[in-house]
Amino acid sequence: MEPRFNLFDSPTSAKVAKRFYNASLALEESTLPKSLRELVQLRVGQINGCGFCVDAHAKEAAAEGESAVRLSLVAAWRHSTVFTEAERAALALAEEGTRLGEHGVSDETWAEVRKHYDDDQVGALVCVVALINAATRMAVIVRNLGGSYEPGVFARTAG
Repeated sequence: MEPRFNLFDSPTSAKVAKRFYNASLALEESTLPKSLRELVQLRVGQINGCGFCVDAHAKEAAAEGESAVRLSLVAAWRHSTVFTEAERAALALAEEGTRLGEHGVSDETWAEVRKHYDDDQVGALVCVVALINAATRMAVIVRNLGGSYEPGVFARTAG
């Protein structure tokens, strides 16, 4: 499979992509741990079949200190012992927030998220899920391929 289009070759989509990334910088000010944000983004990338996002967020999570075992089990988090109750709540929100057409976010999942996270962290989680879903859709549409991402590239190319 070959990439269809480089969004940075279009002046308009390059501006949108840059602004999109810059909007996500507000999440850096949240108390929601960066490693958790990366795990959530990894799971959404897996669900949406985005090789670029899976590559990027697995590597960024590893750079934040996530172990290979935890990274390899994100896709099967419900059937593993390596995630806390709080992380499970965030991953459930990521899945249900990605698969909105199936049943939306359940009251049970929402209650678990509220049990483990304060208002700012809940807001950050919702934003992370929404932003990564938009990003994965852009990347899948144009066939951005995974495999060559280097940690820190997002931060170095923004501005």
